[in-house]
Amino acid sequence: MTQLELLRRVIDIFEELNIPYMIVGSFASGVYGDARLTKDIDVVAMIKYGDASRLTKKFPIPEFYFSSEAVGQAIRTNGQFNIIHPASGNKIDVLMTPDSLWGDMQMQRRQRRRIFPDHEAYVARPEDIILSKMRYYKEGGSEKHMRDISSMLKISPAEIDRDYVETWAKKLDVMDVWEAILRRLNSKQGDLES
Repeated sequence: MTQLELLRRVIDIFEELNIPYMIVGSFASGVYGDARLTKDIDVVAMIKYGDASRLTKKFPIPEFYFSSEAVGQAIRTNGQFNIIHPASGNKIDVLMTPDSLWGDMQMQRRQRRRIFPDHEAYVARPEDIILSKMRYYKEGGSEKHMRDISSMLKISPAEIDRDYVETWAKKLDVMDVWEAILRRLNSKQGDLES
């Protein structure tokens, strides 16, 4: 099972079980910018305790590694759990919806996008992906997040509400990262025009 086949299965099951979800992270940034390979795919979901047993039936052992105990722990701690296809080594990281005003807004703002030639799914809005990547960059300094953000701003500028990003960048204490990204973009634009 390829990574994309696993993602499609997770999406189909979440939709069948009426579990609200959205694709986030690097896979989602590739919907609005340059796609890049990633070891796993991140999905945010609003999972309840009762969903664990329903999901266990949909991801049976040994075809999948799926732990209802890990689901319960993720719900209690607002953390994450994995759905793994052991034969291929592919996995989906399922993160609980952040327990915050911004977390609630992200889920409300999600949108359907075509992610396969014949299939749509819920994907986080580009502004929320940018804000998340700025937070990850501030935590760990990984340059891949800056590249993903720059790519999104170059490829899908009309889809990105910069005022929303700026408002939440202030609230989430990542305004310094946002300003650094804008300086980079402006300097690269100047280089192209020279």
